[in-house]
Amino acid sequence: MIEEDELIEDDLSEDAGFAKTPDAQGLYEHFRVVVDKGQDAVRIDKYLFERMQHSSRNRIQKAADAGCIHVNGTPVKSNYKVRPDDIITLMLDRPKHDNTIEAEDIPLNIVYEDSELMVINKPAGLVVHPGAGNFHGTLINAIAWHLKDLETFDPNDPEVGLVHRIDKDTSGLLVIAKTPEAKTHLGKQFFRKTTHRSYNALVWGNFTDDEGRIEGNIARDPRDRLRMTVFPPDSEIGKPAVTHYRVLERFGYTTLIECILETGRTHQIRAHLKHIGHPLFGDERYGGTEILRGQRSSTYRAFIQNCLRLCNRQALHARTLGFVHPTTGKQMDFTSDLPDDLAAVIDKWRKFVNGQLTSDN
Repeated sequence: MIEEDELIEDDLSEDAGFAKTPDAQGLYEHFRVVVDKGQDAVRIDKYLFERMQHSSRNRIQKAADAGCIHVNGTPVKSNYKVRPDDIITLMLDRPKHDNTIEAEDIPLNIVYEDSELMVINKPAGLVVHPGAGNFHGTLINAIAWHLKDLETFDPNDPEVGLVHRIDKDTSGLLVIAKTPEAKTHLGKQFFRKTTHRSYNALVWGNFTDDEGRIEGNIARDPRDRLRMTVFPPDSEIGKPAVTHYRVLERFGYTTLIECILETGRTHQIRAHLKHIGHPLFGDERYGGTEILRGQRSSTYRAFIQNCLRLCNRQALHARTLGFVHPTTGKQMDFTSDLPDDLAAVIDKWRKFVNGQLTSDN
């Protein structure tokens, strides 16, 4: 599954207890990853640090010292060099949280549906998939309810369901596969970059050029495990990522742009735009709730605060989605209107530029 906003869940949080005397019969698997065939030889603690969301490198090293990091069924130390096709597991002395997906009656905005797939327009604020801290009330719980009478669909079966993801506070289009065949077919399209996806984003600052290309490896920020950061393309840190952008409308201190992904990495748009000095408006994690451009007047500060209240999240919307239908072979293209909160804040900036705002706005 190719995921623009994928976050890998793990269980090395600060309250995780490691088995001091590991016993293969008494340990439970909490995390698993298969090393890519083209992976270079790197220390396992470095390798896992880039893939485990809530864990510091020090915590991973402690887990290895305690015998909880296994490779192909055997405990290894933190200096072990990973090899292609290695199966790495985290084994702890307690069962993993029950992640069974339960059907929940949550409204869905279904743009298209047939026997093979669904296209959903996700609202901002809705978590896509159950995970740490969000085991209920997600999009997947809602889909499980919607398809509860479809005997061939099991929401707990990884061979069906989500083909890609977007962040909780990103709105817009997602495709869901109802059958294993559909998911395989759609997954290959995402992998081969033959799908068509574009995002609308309101960002801080005025771009010099009308369009451009951002390239830089994406990896977790060592100072904030819930944030991604950008490293040079030729570095050995992170995964290669490319974002293309095009200016749609200029508001002086902010700009409305279209983003097209060449790759699909965690927080790619958010991290890339932060990297070039144009963080998403309202994106608190990446600095977008600060007043980064503009005037020093109290009127302007009040205007920005009103904008942030209107759109209380990162101003990012997955606007278009296009793919080939897995059964009919027909090209399917969908467009989602900007949600009310994002449309309202853009309109407010238009009025600001045109001098139509009063001190009360």
